[in-house]
Amino acid sequence: MPEMFSVEEASDFREKVKEYIDKGTYSFVLDFSTCAFIDSTGLGVIVSSYKKCVENGGTIKLQSLNANVRKIFELTRLTHVFEIL
Repeated sequence: MPEMFSVEEASDFREKVKEYIDKGTYSFVLDFSTCAFIDSTGLGVIVSSYKKCVENGGTIKLQSLNANVRKIFELTRLTHVFEIL
């Protein structure tokens, strides 16, 4: 993941995940080790990608969330949706 995961990065991420899904890949592990910030657009793209993956029998897991990014996932209760490694 990029250092800042906001509007611009979210669009790139959406396109990349769509390419993988179109080719039959439905499970992902997203590495947040370099990500220091995520906004609502970034969260929305991850959630919509997750829904597409689940519809096809896949999933998205998250790993290496720093304290600030993890707090955003906790405040939005997305820690109940995503498996965090």
